[in-house]
Amino acid sequence: MNILLLGATGRVGSVLLEKALRDGHEVVALVRSPEKISVQNPHLHIIQGNILDEEALEKAMTTIHVEAVLSGLNTDKNNTLSRSTPSLIRLMEQHGIKRLITIGTAGILDSRVDPGVYRFQSSESKRRLTTAAEDHLGAYQTMKDSSLNWTIVCPTYLPDGEESGGYRVEADMLPADGKMISVADTAAFAYKQLGSDEFIGKRVGICY
Repeated sequence: MNILLLGATGRVGSVLLEKALRDGHEVVALVRSPEKISVQNPHLHIIQGNILDEEALEKAMTTIHVEAVLSGLNTDKNNTLSRSTPSLIRLMEQHGIKRLITIGTAGILDSRVDPGVYRFQSSESKRRLTTAAEDHLGAYQTMKDSSLNWTIVCPTYLPDGEESGGYRVEADMLPADGKMISVADTAAFAYKQLGSDEFIGKRVGICY
């Protein structure tokens, strides 16, 4: 499969990159700092650029015939996710790319204890700052209104750790009493969605 990978130098993105190359996929990585990618592989095509730069994004999207987009992009203080998602979706639709799998946050899942609100707005959330969740929410709302086959993988507390496979998932909610999930298992589940249509059009809570 030909994959456009966003956020390839991040914690989840770097694991996604490793998995995709290991399985022989063609990968285009759009990154601001190519020197942060130490991997050398004939199936890896690196494009330097910012996700907010539509010209760079389209170049990455058309370097090869991209069939799916994987995004491990994280939030920042500039609302990069919510600002870039409309352009990403428009270009994907323009170039006939339907599958989009992104990493979100458990904060944008539906609250289990306070129906009708998101977790970050409810008593389930222990975070005082909501900036990151609001950025993810903006991206989700844009995806929800698109024609794409999207899936947002929504981990809770995300420490480094080995891949165990012993996680639980639930559509649109965090599984009960979920406290954490490793970077490796989050990436493994997200990568698995390339070959699955089970969670198309869903946010997916993931935890142990």
